[in-house]
Amino acid sequence: MLERPVHEHIRELSRELVLLSEMVLSNFDQALTAVRQQDQQVARMVKEADEEINLSEVRLEERCLAFLALQQPVARDLRTIVTIIKINDDLERIGDLAVHIVERMPDLGTEVMDYYEFDKMARVASQMVRKSIDGFVDRDRHLADEVCGSDEQVDAMHRMVFKMVADAMKQDGSSTSQLLAVLSVSRYIERMADHATRIALEVIYLVTGEIVRHGEDSFEKIVQSLKS
Repeated sequence: MLERPVHEHIRELSRELVLLSEMVLSNFDQALTAVRQQDQQVARMVKEADEEINLSEVRLEERCLAFLALQQPVARDLRTIVTIIKINDDLERIGDLAVHIVERMPDLGTEVMDYYEFDKMARVASQMVRKSIDGFVDRDRHLADEVCGSDEQVDAMHRMVFKMVADAMKQDGSSTSQLLAVLSVSRYIERMADHATRIALEVIYLVTGEIVRHGEDSFEKIVQSLKS
């Protein structure tokens, strides 16, 4: 492993991270397709793909830890490996969200997905992840800042879904199980955007060496915003 120059190892680890991000985003999109079409076969494929994502995440982390132990990198190289490890974890968690979505399939369908505009919400969140990964590859602080700025857009969509569900719950005949599933899916997509933002913050750390803290809106803050 250490016979090659350090930068070649880092480039290879970075390439594996990018491949993992592509797997995760593809599987997330497949999860939405499964729910929209009520396709059990696609849902099974999503769960099977998640197992491969988990294995890839573990392999990449092990390689990064071995690199740290054997090579003992410093400065920019150290920041790069630390960043890869953290982004790797966020990608694996996004992968888990795809499985959570297909688990809500029995209570959802095309009409529900359209009514709450989940495809639009997911598209924004997916673009945030792609842009944050591009920021990592290109060491682009500007892209990372754009991702952080987009987080509020997804948060606003999530708050709107929350309000729509709250209003529906006040009406007679509303399906509680379906509305809870709607809230869950909205939250999963919102969490995806949060992970994209965290990846962007790691990119900022990689580029500048600055550790930026990101405060997330809690469930209680969302409720308060709806009451105001």
